[in-house]
Amino acid sequence: MPGTTATRTAYRTCPLCEATCGLTLTIADDRVTHARGDREHVFSHGFVCPKGAAFPQLLADPDRLRRPLLRVDGTLREVGWDEAFAAVEAGLTAARAGGRDAVAAYLGNPTVHTMAGGLYAGPLLRALGTRNVFTASTVDQMPKHVSSGYLYGDPNAIPVPDLDRTDLLVLLGANPWESNGSLCTAPDFPGRLRALQARGGRFLVVDPRRTRTAAAADEHLPIRPGTDALLLFALVHTLFDENLVRLGRLADHVSGLADVRELAAAFAPERVADRCALPAPRIRQLARELAAAPTAAVYGRVGTCTVAFGTLTSWLVDVVNVLTGNLDRPGGAMFPLAAHQRTRAAGPGKGFRTGRWASRVRGLPEVKGELPVATLADEIETPGAGQIRALITVAGNPVLSTANSDRLDRALASLDFMVSVDPYLNETTRHADVVLPPPDPARAGHYDFAFLTLAVRNVASYSPPVLPMEPGSLDECDILARLTLIAAGQGADADPAGLHEQLLGQVLADAAEALDRPADELRALVAGDRPAERLLDARLRLGAYGDRFGQRPDGLSLTRLLDHPHGVDLGALRPRLPEVLRTPSGTVELCPPPIAADVARLRDARDAPPEGFVLVGRRHLRSNNSWMHNVPALVKGRDRCTLQVHPEDAAKLGLAAGEEARVTSRVGSLVVAVEVTPDTMPGVVSLPHGWGHDVPGTRQAVARAHAGVNSNVLTDETAVDPLSGNVVLNGIPVRVQPA
Repeated sequence: MPGTTATRTAYRTCPLCEATCGLTLTIADDRVTHARGDREHVFSHGFVCPKGAAFPQLLADPDRLRRPLLRVDGTLREVGWDEAFAAVEAGLTAARAGGRDAVAAYLGNPTVHTMAGGLYAGPLLRALGTRNVFTASTVDQMPKHVSSGYLYGDPNAIPVPDLDRTDLLVLLGANPWESNGSLCTAPDFPGRLRALQARGGRFLVVDPRRTRTAAAADEHLPIRPGTDALLLFALVHTLFDENLVRLGRLADHVSGLADVRELAAAFAPERVADRCALPAPRIRQLARELAAAPTAAVYGRVGTCTVAFGTLTSWLVDVVNVLTGNLDRPGGAMFPLAAHQRTRAAGPGKGFRTGRWASRVRGLPEVKGELPVATLADEIETPGAGQIRALITVAGNPVLSTANSDRLDRALASLDFMVSVDPYLNETTRHADVVLPPPDPARAGHYDFAFLTLAVRNVASYSPPVLPMEPGSLDECDILARLTLIAAGQGADADPAGLHEQLLGQVLADAAEALDRPADELRALVAGDRPAERLLDARLRLGAYGDRFGQRPDGLSLTRLLDHPHGVDLGALRPRLPEVLRTPSGTVELCPPPIAADVARLRDARDAPPEGFVLVGRRHLRSNNSWMHNVPALVKGRDRCTLQVHPEDAAKLGLAAGEEARVTSRVGSLVVAVEVTPDTMPGVVSLPHGWGHDVPGTRQAVARAHAGVNSNVLTDETAVDPLSGNVVLNGIPVRVQPA
C-alpha cells in the first residue's frame, strides 16, 4: 500500500559489553527502529540492559564518522579511502626511518567486541614488527592473565565461576549489577545471582562501596581498597591452620602446596584484620564457609586487578578455589570451551614467562607480547633510538582510560604521525592525522571470539549483518587488512583479498594436518560470503564441537549457526584438567617463583600504616568506559560523574551535597560535584572513569553536553603492579578539600 513502511525482524548478539545477550531488532526501510531482548536466545533468554535497548540510537548517531578523515593544513577533512591509505603509507614509511619500534600500536577494549578485531589485529601487529605494542589489557585485566599463565601455563586459561550450579559465591571488587560481568560472560548476571539465592545458595560481596551488587548480596564485607590480597592470604592461612584444605580430585594435578603453606604463615587473620578493616573472626569464618559449602567459587574482578597487588590477588583467588577443591568442578570455578577452540592432549608444555623484552625508558617487562600502557607517554617523549614517533590506535581512547592522561594527551600531540581506526572523533582520535571509520555494528557480522572463551555455559551464536553496507564505507576486515599490507611493505594499493585468503589458508593447513585431508579439498567446503565468515566457518568446523568438514554431520559449522539465529546450546561447563595445563610439570603450579618473590612486598604492606583518603572508581549500567556517552538514552537523568563521599568525611571536610570539591593526587587535580552517601566507606572517595568530554577538537555533541571530569587526571602512571605492569587505578592516595 502507498505510504506504508515495510518492517522485518532480525536477530543479533549485542556487541556492547561482555554479556553477549541476544537482541531482537525491528528494521524499517534499512533502519533499526527498535531493540529488545531475544526471548528465544539460548543464553540470555530475553534479558537486555539499557545499552542493548539503546542500540538503534547508537546506530543513528549523527556524530558517527562515515568517511575517512585526513589532516590537511592542520584541519581534518573527509577524503576517499585510497587517499587516506596513501597518507597512511607515507606517514608510516617516514616514521619507520627511525626503526620498526618508532611505530607503536594501541588496541582499545572495543577491539575484542568485533570479528575484525579478533581476526585481524594479530596479523596487523605481526606485520608492524614493533615491540611497542600497548592494549587496554594493562588497564584492567593483565594481572589475571599473568596469574593464569604461571598457574596453568596458559595466560588465557581463565576459570570462571559456575554461576548456575554453585552454592556459595564470593565476589571481590566486582559489581556485575552494573558491569554485566567481566572476564566472566554471563547474560543476566543479576538474575543468575538471584537464582542462586532462590535455590538456597548465598553470595557475598567484598568491596569498599555498597554497590548495587553488594546491596543485593546476602552479606557485604567492606574492605580497605587494595587489601584484597591480604584478605585472601588470611583465608589461605586459615584453611591450612585449621586443617580445612581438601583438594579432592585436584590432588593428582597440583604441585607447590607446601610452598604456599609456608608463604601463608605470615598472614594470619589477626595480622591483617586492621589493615583490611575486616574483623579477624569474620575472616576465619569465611574460610570455614568456603571449605564447608557443597560447592563454592571465589571470583575477583576489576577492583582486584587495578591495585598495587593485582597479580598476587588474582593468583590467590585461584589458590583459594584450589585449596577448597572447587577448581574445575561443577559449582566451582571452571574452564569454558568455546566452539572455535580446539581440544588439546594433556601433557607438559612450555609454560609462561614475561620479560622477553622491556620498555626502553622504564625497563618495564613485556607481558603477552605487549608493554604496559602506563609507559606509553615515556616512550613518546624520551628522545633516543626506538623513540615512538608514530602511533596506530584501534578502537581505543587512552586519553580518558589510562593513567596520568593529561600527560599522555600532550604526548600524543607531539607525534609525527598518528592513524586511528575508530567511528568517532574522540579525545584520543582528535590527534590523528588519518581516521579510518569502520561501519556500524548492524552492518557487520558478529561472533564473540573472546567472550565465549569466558562464558559460564558453552554456547555458540553468529549474527550476520542485518543492514547493507552504506555507499562509500569499507568493511572493518578490509580496513585492518589494508593497514596490515601497508605495514608489511606491500603498499597502499595492495589487494586485501590476498591477505584474507592467506589467513584462511593458515587455518586450513592446520585442519588438513589434523584431519589428514588435502587443504584444497577443505577450501572447497568452506562456507561464507565474507572473509570473516569464511575464517569463522573453518575454525568452527575444526573446533571442539565442529563437523570436521563433514566427518561429523551433527557438528557445528557456520551453516548450522545461520540456521539457529538464537544460538546453539553446547551444554554446561565440564571439568577440563589436566587438558588445559601447559606448565612444564603438567600440573597446576600453585607457587610460581615470580609470584612467591613478590610476597615480600605484600608483607611490607601488611604492616604499613593506612593512607589518608584513597580514591576508587565505579561502574554504571548505562556506561561502557568512555565509548557510550554520545547516546542520549544512556546519559539522560541526573549527573553520574560525581565524587561520592561518606557523610562522616563530608562533615569533617566541610563538604555538602551538590557543592564542589577539589581532589588532588601526586600527578593532577580536578574539581567535581560532591555526592554524600553512606555507600562509600569512611576514608574512601569514589569517582567514575570514562568521563571528561570537554576537550576541544572532538565531535561528540551529546557527550560534550554531559562532559563530567576525567578521573585519570589523578591516576599515577608510575604506580604499577610489577608482575603484570597493570596500572594502579584504585586505592590512589588523594587530598580532598572544598573547591
